Amino acid sequence: MAAFTASVIPIVSFILITLAVRCHATALIEGLYCGKKNCYDVLGINRDSDKQDIAKSYRRLARKYHPDVSKESDPEEKFREVANAYEILKDDESRRDYDYMLDHPEEFYGHYYRYYRRRMSPQVDVRVVIAGVITFVSIFQYMHGWWRYNDAMKYLLNEPKYRTMAVSKANELGLLSKIERRKRPKEDVKADEEAVLRKMLEENVDVRGGYSRPSLWDVMWVRVVLLPYTLVLYVIWWFKWQWTYFVMKQEYTEEDRHYLTRKALKLTTVQWESIGREKQSELIEKELWVNDNFQAYTNQQQEEMKAKYAESAKYRRYRRYMKNHKPGPIVDSD
Repeated sequence: MAAFTASVIPIVSFILITLAVRCHATALIEGLYCGKKNCYDVLGINRDSDKQDIAKSYRRLARKYHPDVSKESDPEEKFREVANAYEILKDDESRRDYDYMLDHPEEFYGHYYRYYRRRMSPQVDVRVVIAGVITFVSIFQYMHGWWRYNDAMKYLLNEPKYRTMAVSKANELGLLSKIERRKRPKEDVKADEEAVLRKMLEENVDVRGGYSRPSLWDVMWVRVVLLPYTLVLYVIWWFKWQWTYFVMKQEYTEEDRHYLTRKALKLTTVQWESIGREKQSELIEKELWVNDNFQAYTNQQQEEMKAKYAESAKYRRYRRYMKNHKPGPIVDSD
């Protein structure tokens, strides 16, 4: 038995050594990195060399094999090999992947994935791309807001009702009389008058909704920066709400009744404020945040709408028309 073991051990050792050498040989894959050549050997360095040694060796070999000055045979091919090896080893992540391939030749497909993932992936940092997109959207958002606000101001200036109000306010403050008119072109005087009237409208007319005056607080960049703070406030508000109204069973405050009614009706803050105090009080008294009350209110609104349509002469004419002129059959043109 001992003799058999002694004879087998050398054979097994030979097989293991052969497999190890074979695996090391297959670590260099054609089409990946430096192909069948070792990038370290191409630059004449070892795996312990630092970036400074790599750059120094590359400059030396680049001068030696540059096609314009080299007297070597086929200098262009050697110059490309040197440049390719330098591009792979000068980058820390690329060098790490290459070293991993040398140490783990058995992961054949994994090496292809890591190699082409790095080559095909964008070279620009994703964070820079995201920041650029947010910046572009923020600038567009702010400029578009000013464009819509200026459009609203032009509309109000041309509307007789608001223009008369602006002129009245300007005369009360004596602003129009202060405009210098002597020896000035009529166009300049007209522009100054329009500027005064616009200022009066901005101070006395509350423009809301999509045409409101743009604010930096609404810009996307500011919202992103303040997002953590906003989330913290929301979490605090949510726990406070649960504790106050579900644990302590307290009555809703007036402010919270406004909030619940607005949410039940699915109205924005601007839409809610635009319906007036009297209508708000009427809706709050109905306690629409209670599902049964909301369903009753919805049914009531539908009945009122039907009654309104029934009293409408235009709607009655439409119903008579649809009754007397029913849609004809669909005919296939083919």
